[in-house]
Amino acid sequence: MSEAIKDIKFKLENVHDVKDEYLLALAQDTRLGVQKLVQQTQKRLAKEVALLDKYHEMMAFEQPLLAQGHRFIAGIDEVGRGPLAGPVVACAVILSPEHPIYGLDDSKKLSAKRRGELFTQIQENALGIGIGVVEPADIDRLNIYQASRLAMKMAVEELPIPPSYLLLDAMTIDSDLPQEKIIKGDAKSVSIAAASIVAKEMRDSLMKEYHKQYPYYGFDQNAGYGTKVHLQGLQEHGVTDIHRKSFAPVAALLN
Repeated sequence: MSEAIKDIKFKLENVHDVKDEYLLALAQDTRLGVQKLVQQTQKRLAKEVALLDKYHEMMAFEQPLLAQGHRFIAGIDEVGRGPLAGPVVACAVILSPEHPIYGLDDSKKLSAKRRGELFTQIQENALGIGIGVVEPADIDRLNIYQASRLAMKMAVEELPIPPSYLLLDAMTIDSDLPQEKIIKGDAKSVSIAAASIVAKEMRDSLMKEYHKQYPYYGFDQNAGYGTKVHLQGLQEHGVTDIHRKSFAPVAALLN
């Protein structure tokens, strides 16, 4: 008597190797339902292999440092350089080598759903997370580049565990700690990718809260960037306390 398809489906959920004997045997089963399950499992396993390969590829900066004895490697990134409103937010993350998180990538490449899932995993598994926030008035005073550097420095200082090495996305900060800047680091380092995800989630959440206070600018959708809705809101309702007054479209309304 042939094995019931519902039983096969249950067993296949626990298969994690394309060369699994049970999976190979099922490939000989001519039933269409079984063949569909086999194909779904093969597709899932291919995705798992791709995620594992991507993780190892993005450990290229962390792995040598771990081998040198650096237990607490912090990845640092910031979000919010370009918006016309809201703060710049930076994050520092120390990941646990014992609890790898698969699927980490540049936050801009991820769907909102996937980014949220990874954000939860980072919160649950990271050894430490630090957040740095620099408000619009300080961005106007310092300029956005220096404000971003300051936010990163603040994020490092907020870590619950002192890091021994810093990996940063495309810049350096004022620190005595050894550090390395990596161009497009959020797509090359798991630690920086994790920081980019947390920073993005934290800033988006903050802008959604600001939307309740300032509902005419679309902050819940545009996160403060200069979209059509945002620019129209500026024209009709003026500049708010969270706008960056040194940024061109805002500054033009003040002159």
